[in-house]
Amino acid sequence: MMILDDIVTGKRKELVRTKTEMPLRELEARIAQRAAPLDFAGALRGEGVSIIAEVKKASPSKGLLCPDFDPVSLAKAYAEGGAAAISVLTEVNHFQGHLNYLSQISELPELEEIPLLRKDFIFDPYQVYEARAFGADAILLIAAILEDRELDKLMALARELGMQCLVEVHDGDELDKALQGSAQIIGINNRDLRTFEVDVHTTRRLRSLIPLNRVVVSESGVSRREDIERFREWSIDAALIGEALVTADDVIAKLRELL
Repeated sequence: MMILDDIVTGKRKELVRTKTEMPLRELEARIAQRAAPLDFAGALRGEGVSIIAEVKKASPSKGLLCPDFDPVSLAKAYAEGGAAAISVLTEVNHFQGHLNYLSQISELPELEEIPLLRKDFIFDPYQVYEARAFGADAILLIAAILEDRELDKLMALARELGMQCLVEVHDGDELDKALQGSAQIIGINNRDLRTFEVDVHTTRRLRSLIPLNRVVVSESGVSRREDIERFREWSIDAALIGEALVTADDVIAKLRELL
């Protein structure tokens, strides 16, 4: 959990500067100019397992994943390959993301009907406004870094702005927190944040504890068609996939293979 703590500590320091550079009233003005958010949950429901394709340049465990990283071209490839939604990593220091990637992708005509998820370490209401202002239709909320009241407050604000929340859990206690907060979209992270080991069977174990009326997403360690077939057997609605796509020689072909 030390890496997670370090990331959040860095984000808190970064937010002090960001709030000065772009006051909340400026974010609200940008939000007023945007069309209504797309239905993230609705895009993931349906027959088979949908793919949330991630725009991801680097990770703390693997370092640089995509040396010739081009977020706009990558998003276009995801749209062509059949992604149901696109996740955009915006954390700067450890994942080399940026909010501008989200803004640039949100303006692509090819993505008018594909919802965008802002993936970051969100713990402050300012970040929720920020996500909507830069074009997100949904946000990631990580149960491990949020107290119950914080999670409830951020989910309520997201709903107020028309966005939905993918609430990420890693174990039974975090799942209880998400369900008590009435989370409608549950993300099961197969990566153990203490050891960074990945076990896709974490998805199977936790899925049995989630009501059938919730949308369930499996995250981390998904790279093969066999993984997707198992998820279908386990009644998983979607898989969030980043590394396997951004490191592929042919992104579109890899996405279609998974689908």
